[in-house]
Amino acid sequence: MFQRFSFCIIALLLSTTVAGQNRRPRFDPAKFQADLEQYITMKAALTPQEASTFFPLYREMMNKQRVLFASRGRYRHVDLNDDKACEEAIAKQDEADIQMKELQRKYHRKFMQVLPARKVLQIIKAEDRFHRQEFRRAINKDDR
Repeated sequence: MFQRFSFCIIALLLSTTVAGQNRRPRFDPAKFQADLEQYITMKAALTPQEASTFFPLYREMMNKQRVLFASRGRYRHVDLNDDKACEEAIAKQDEADIQMKELQRKYHRKFMQVLPARKVLQIIKAEDRFHRQEFRRAINKDDR
């Protein structure tokens, strides 16, 4: 009887340990944003003054991009047997992509009003590298 009870306790402890190891940490948008801003600041060598004028504009652009990205996503689930609906979805996605690029152009110009063009280009490159790095990190976590 005691052996059966001991076995159950050990099995319970092992199962909770294994279950705890398989859990991935949840995505934290605030941490992601803070890490991104720190990475950009470091790679573009932004001074505290430059960062304090740049990042409010950058966050504003990102919020507007999220809205466009969400609107683009609405057309992802379309009846593939309905050519008219597919054509409309393609047109709407293309329009959202064009709006996204126009928004980027507008904000890149704003960025260049507060920072030298070389730093803006460094920021654009750093942002791209950060996203690629985070994507690779997420893929590697999934492989574990």
